[in-house]
Amino acid sequence: MNTQFSRPGFLFSKIAAALSCVLSISAFADDSIEVIEVQGHAQNNHQLVGSADALLKDLGVDFSAAGGVSNLPVMNGMMGDRVKVLVDGADVTAACANQMNPPLSYVSANQIASYSVVAGVSPVSSGGDNIAGVIRVNTIAPEFSDSDSVNWHAGYVTAQYKSVNDSQAYALGASLASKQFSLSYQGSFEDANSYDDGHGERVLDTLYRVQNHALTGAIRDEKQQLVVKLTHQKIPYQGFPNQYMDMTDNTSYGFVAQYQRELENGDLQVQVNAHDVKHEMGFFSNEKTGMMPMNTDAQDYSYQVHWRTDLSKQSSLMLGQEYYGYRIDDWWPAVAGSMMMGPNEYVNINDGKRDRLAAFAEYQNQVNQAWWVSAGVRVEQVTTDAGEVQAYNEGGMSGMANMGSMMDMSKTDAQAAMEFNQLDRKRDDTLVDISLLARYQLSNNDELQFGLARKNRAPNLYERYSWGVGTMATTMIGWFGDGNGYIGNPDLEAETAHTLSSSYTKLAKDDSWQVTANVWYTQVNDYIDAEVTKSFNRTDMAHTKRNILTFTNLDATLYGAKLAGLIELYNTKQAGKWQLKGSLTSTYGERDDSNEDLYQIMPLHTELSLEHEYKGWQNALSWQWVDSKTHVDERRLENQTDSYQLLAISSQKTWQKLTFKLVITNLLDEYYQQPLGGVSIANYKQDMSNGFEQLAGQGRSYNASVSYRF
Repeated sequence: MNTQFSRPGFLFSKIAAALSCVLSISAFADDSIEVIEVQGHAQNNHQLVGSADALLKDLGVDFSAAGGVSNLPVMNGMMGDRVKVLVDGADVTAACANQMNPPLSYVSANQIASYSVVAGVSPVSSGGDNIAGVIRVNTIAPEFSDSDSVNWHAGYVTAQYKSVNDSQAYALGASLASKQFSLSYQGSFEDANSYDDGHGERVLDTLYRVQNHALTGAIRDEKQQLVVKLTHQKIPYQGFPNQYMDMTDNTSYGFVAQYQRELENGDLQVQVNAHDVKHEMGFFSNEKTGMMPMNTDAQDYSYQVHWRTDLSKQSSLMLGQEYYGYRIDDWWPAVAGSMMMGPNEYVNINDGKRDRLAAFAEYQNQVNQAWWVSAGVRVEQVTTDAGEVQAYNEGGMSGMANMGSMMDMSKTDAQAAMEFNQLDRKRDDTLVDISLLARYQLSNNDELQFGLARKNRAPNLYERYSWGVGTMATTMIGWFGDGNGYIGNPDLEAETAHTLSSSYTKLAKDDSWQVTANVWYTQVNDYIDAEVTKSFNRTDMAHTKRNILTFTNLDATLYGAKLAGLIELYNTKQAGKWQLKGSLTSTYGERDDSNEDLYQIMPLHTELSLEHEYKGWQNALSWQWVDSKTHVDERRLENQTDSYQLLAISSQKTWQKLTFKLVITNLLDEYYQQPLGGVSIANYKQDMSNGFEQLAGQGRSYNASVSYRF
């Protein structure tokens, strides 16, 4: 499926969903692959500060709640590593048992030059090792001048404030350029307290602080270009209300080099990437207290070589060869004086390795004025391995009464570590992706798109090698925000998804309106889910019970549909341009063996916005409605949520180089619980009598920003 820069989607019946799969809400554009892989361009990116969530939500991406800048994207009902996120073409792995540092957390919105979302049926050149789709975020867009000498080119400064969490954010950019040389810097800083919900009550442990820096240099001549980018991020703290731990430091350094050369009948693109992160978890705020440290040290490095040649004026062939390497050490230092967390350090993943070697071929052909086709095959060899581990201690101690006893857990984990160390832990997976996409132009104003794909994803290191079995050890594993614990499974098979998609777009002859509809259907063999192994309870109340689950393979089916529309209501010099946008989206997911619901499926939701442009003014009134969530995963004890609706209003004015923007979100200050929010562990730790309540959303917020280009 494909999703375009400003349009949403809708639902049909289960029968209609079975007919096909994702829609490409793409415009009638050129005859290149970008018609399938639609890109949005953040032309005024300097006005934006903070996470990229808002940009990607406009393209139909949902988000599973986490920290303030670490939400996990959800596409077609699938989250986490099932969605491939590439930042400047680089594959950066979430180096954390809770995925607190996912790829999108390393980039600020002001740094983004372009972005694309390809859900479901993505071309094999877009990336492998995923079954839900690909998100590409590009920050590399060097600007050159007409001068032979290097001179000042451009710059900007932006400040932003949000009342709901007293967030203060700042961004700065500056560049030097000549005809052949470009050098630019972009940075951002944001500091936020915990936000308030619609009742005016603080949502505990949602505070954070983050800074990002990027320095990019480029040189070029008439046929080639070389770009080198250096990045640095520092997050001294970030609260995670739906996890048992918080982030107490995330320090990373990155390097990307891209080389492009025009050939006689095509082009060559080569990229190398390296990324190093040191990540620490623990506790930093009285909003959620504790004394357990957890550390990870991880590195990503990769290269990609893509060669495209024109076979004729209408057809081309792209060949690619790629390698991705990932290394991680995950250990939990002993706590002095603790009988449970010592005397040894707990070694969770020792010398973890995940290597991917890939090759692909992709063919495109504009058959005639009506038909365009693309077909590709991608083969990857994925090898994972991990070294020997150890528990906090090797002996047994008398236990405590509740939750299986944390002290007794030490003996259980010691036995599990011994069994894990006796295993042959190396695993190999062969992934074969096949994609077929077609576009048929019925007329100048009608377009059909079809997609069929076989896609694969190999298990990540935590799904395979999380070996602890005790309550405390297992509850440190998992990026689901559900309060449960997870045990890895070295014998997991790779997921294989078969996806069928179809879309139809109708434009008015005068471009005054547009309607797009799509349906998609995905059947996944060896879907990595979880089965309940045992339960635990820190109180004697039934509603505080949680489960410990073991990752396992099963078969699952996901399907859905979207409808989106746009109509121009009025357009005159005296009153400006008025247009109405709307969308309706529905997604379902269930296990094949029992028809039980899958976890964190977004309920039926709709969006409607009235937008106005006039002489530098941009105004919008938007309404969002989300249905009640009744399809929940019983194994994970997922909460149901009530329906809700949100209003927002915004106004922006630009005077030459100065832009000022005012926004009020959740205008009516409605209280609501996030369907993809997980449970509030922070609230639970403060008052266990309320059990694991669903994480509440943000209340009314008055937001203001000012940006100046120079």
